[in-house]
Amino acid sequence: MSSRRAVPAILASAFALLFFGLGNYLGARHTADNDDRFAAMRAEIAQLKRRSVEAAGTAGRLGPVVTGLSTDDTARAIGGDDSLRASIVADVKRQLQDEMGLLPLNLLRDRSTSFVELYSYDDHGASSYGTAGYLGDGYFITVKHGVVALNQEGQADPRTITSVKLMYKGQLLNARVVDAGDARVEVDPGDWAIVKVKERIEMPPLNLNLDYAFDFADPIFRLGNDYSKGIILSTGYVGQRTSNKLVTCLTDGHPGVSGGGVLNREGELVGIPIGRMQGDYRFSFILPLRAEMFRKVDHLN
Repeated sequence: MSSRRAVPAILASAFALLFFGLGNYLGARHTADNDDRFAAMRAEIAQLKRRSVEAAGTAGRLGPVVTGLSTDDTARAIGGDDSLRASIVADVKRQLQDEMGLLPLNLLRDRSTSFVELYSYDDHGASSYGTAGYLGDGYFITVKHGVVALNQEGQADPRTITSVKLMYKGQLLNARVVDAGDARVEVDPGDWAIVKVKERIEMPPLNLNLDYAFDFADPIFRLGNDYSKGIILSTGYVGQRTSNKLVTCLTDGHPGVSGGGVLNREGELVGIPIGRMQGDYRFSFILPLRAEMFRKVDHLN
């Protein structure tokens, strides 16, 4: 088996096992062993929390930037292998069959058009990729670590992000950072940012819910730029709130999903994925929305 086929196959197997177990749990909510299944999920989350590993942001790295390319060439370079992307999409479609009925597919398709791929470039010649969700009037929400260089203290040669671009209808648009949280490291309650483009954007803005409870085992839907292959949908379940005001979630944390959207069953934006547990892609960290994030978004104030 080639390495390209092996990666999606491994991911598919992992998701199949995870969601088979969770699907069985949901199907048995009203049976006599409901309490046992709750306990099993809590035990798994507790075991993950006890691991001596660190959280990591989920912005992806693209390496040195190739100069002298046209916009179309750049888009193709970023897009990568179409066959790998098709394989990932096929795996996600199979996964969604287990979640059918939780959210209308036409609503999921509509919400996917509210997200774009985000790319940033630094003064070291490297770039990274993530996701941004549309708020209307040219404003997007994303993660701070995708548009501002963090973890720079003590670095002999700190990097600076020199430009941020959003992929819109096959074109890379320049974006500027208009606001950001106070995070100095990744996977932090202040790891959020608002960016804006000057061009006219024809995308449906997201509906926000700042009061979502994130109850244990509630289903959620995550949209993000997985592996820089475009906006891809994944499903998962709420875990627990952390002491630093984040929420753990049993859903994938692939590179590129940082800044994407976490939706509830009504299709409302309730949070953004900002990282994962180091070494465990299925255990993600979500930053719940709060009013502070939109203080400089004119039409929301």
